[in-house]
Amino acid sequence: MFDIGFSEIVLIGVVALVVIGPERLPKVARTVGLLVGRVQRYVATVKADISQEIQLDELKKSGEAFKQSLEQGQQQFTQEIGQIEQTIHHEISEISLTDTVTTPEQTALATSSSEHTQGELVLEPPAVPHHQNTV
Repeated sequence: MFDIGFSEIVLIGVVALVVIGPERLPKVARTVGLLVGRVQRYVATVKADISQEIQLDELKKSGEAFKQSLEQGQQQFTQEIGQIEQTIHHEISEISLTDTVTTPEQTALATSSSEHTQGELVLEPPAVPHHQNTV
């Protein structure tokens, strides 16, 4: 933290010995040591809190990026589903246009199925002509 060399520590010790005196110097040194320890613990706590805040900010940013990528994926998925639906509707309309030519059997089936309610699926076997063998 501070760039203090051995010569500066010796100088501070000599000045403290002269100013404080030899009787009270051990008590003052012990008190200064306790205060320095408290300051170091406080600095370590502040560093840990700052580090934790930085990690929390990074997690929030990565969470937002993940959320955006999910939203983009959802939009892309929705667009693809829409395209598939359009293709299916287009194919159905093409099939219905090509099936407008009906045979007499299909006409009979259509008239008999029109008696049922709309949306009810009626499955009737196709009419098979019976051939009589004439000899």
